[in-house]
Amino acid sequence: MPVLLEVIATTLSDARLAEQAGADRLELVTGMAEGGLTPSLGLIEAVLDAVRIPVHVIVRPHSRSFVYDEDDEAVMLRDVRTLVRAGVHGIVIGMLTASGEIDHAGLARAVEAADGRPLTFHRAFDAVRDQHAALDALLTYPTVTSVLTSGGEPSVLAAQATIGALVRQARGSHCHVLAGAGLTVDAVAGFVRKTGVTAVHFGSGVRVGGNGLAPVDAAQVARVKALLDDV
Repeated sequence: MPVLLEVIATTLSDARLAEQAGADRLELVTGMAEGGLTPSLGLIEAVLDAVRIPVHVIVRPHSRSFVYDEDDEAVMLRDVRTLVRAGVHGIVIGMLTASGEIDHAGLARAVEAADGRPLTFHRAFDAVRDQHAALDALLTYPTVTSVLTSGGEPSVLAAQATIGALVRQARGSHCHVLAGAGLTVDAVAGFVRKTGVTAVHFGSGVRVGGNGLAPVDAAQVARVKALLDDV
């Protein structure tokens, strides 16, 4: 199977460039400096109108933590329902308890609000107490089809053994490990071969100058796509 390439877009231009250069899927966010926050409805609608590849949108109301109170959750569920009505292809979300476990009550409500849309559990996964237990928990949700992780390290390149173990754990399920954070163009082919991942996620690594706040660099996206096609 070809390796899926997901690219972060923060603007309409990013989205167009990433698609034209070969990205298979977009994660649409704002607030890159804060790790990604929910973008405006105007941006979401414009991107959906402009591209044909799947658009997954993050639902994250703030960057304080991944532990949400009742008010936070109420806002997040409103956002999920709004995104469904807008026609997004998937939801990116992550919810934890104060003890570092998956927030099952909150996640179940988000799954219901998503009305069958696939969910990516984002890098809140890297803050859980036990990643293997957390992955087992997420595998019980049929619509959680991706888990975005750096293997608990600042850079996924420092966690190749962990990523490989998570890939083996998820093998044969409906869910794939989406490896990201710190992944570079030069390292991606070897990383995929070593870990066995079937999906990779790029943000800063395919932006101008490697700067997370810069625009998408179409040439870098195209390089990654070509390298993945040869793996």
